[in-house]
Amino acid sequence: MERELWPRLYHLVMEAGQTFRLSDVTYQPHIILLVLLWATLHDRPMCWACNERNWSTTTLRPATIPSASTVSRRLRRLDTAMFLRQVVARSRIAAPLLSVVDGKPLPVGGASGDPDARRGWGVGGWAKGYKLYAIWGDRPVPEAYRVYSMNRSEDEVVTELVAEARGGGYLLGDGLYDSSRVFNAAGAAGYQLVAPRENPDAGLGHRYQSPYRLRCIDLLRTPFGEALHDRRSDVERNFAQLTSFGGGLAPLPAWVRHEHRVWMWVSAKILINAERIERHKRLAS
Repeated sequence: MERELWPRLYHLVMEAGQTFRLSDVTYQPHIILLVLLWATLHDRPMCWACNERNWSTTTLRPATIPSASTVSRRLRRLDTAMFLRQVVARSRIAAPLLSVVDGKPLPVGGASGDPDARRGWGVGGWAKGYKLYAIWGDRPVPEAYRVYSMNRSEDEVVTELVAEARGGGYLLGDGLYDSSRVFNAAGAAGYQLVAPRENPDAGLGHRYQSPYRLRCIDLLRTPFGEALHDRRSDVERNFAQLTSFGGGLAPLPAWVRHEHRVWMWVSAKILINAERIERHKRLAS
């Protein structure tokens, strides 16, 4: 995996680093990100990647490796997060017409002392930890994503995601997103949300109904609407691909705790997966 993906990751980060420079630091953000990616690619803690001996298998490396304390401190800075977002965004090309919104639980042990981890709905029951919320299209990286503790409201997170993505087209979701608030937020961003009702035969009552929700109800009564929502499983493969290879997003390791570290770890895994997908496309062409 290292031999196949690291050269692409290295050059992607170095190219982005040419236009993102700081004047008040010893190590530029792209150096910090290279260390993060090297650790994440090998599923090792950051201190492992800060050891010179663990870079002996590649010549594509920073000239000087920062200390573990420097990397830890810099990963908490806004400029590092901004640079990482910029690198992820470089993997996007044209906006898709069909996207899906969903969440992937990232549980931690029930006895974990992580103060940022909260209990919420996981896979088949309650769990403690975090969740990756994402809008996925047909591109190798999400249109928008967030990592929050597992107790965050789905409606609140999706409202953030659609405002950032603003891609337009159809946005497929499950019944958790069937609320006028989410429909209006998606509509304002250019999306028509398609989410099934818990009881399709129930009345609408006398409360306010989003016009986008009413359109979705009518749409799902048509063959086109049913076929459209059946496509949800096709697009959801992006979540499966993110976890289905060596070096992918496996359960959070013990050293990845606190929300900002989980976000960095997940973002690095998204980048690694994107380069894996692009490599397969090149080999198939």
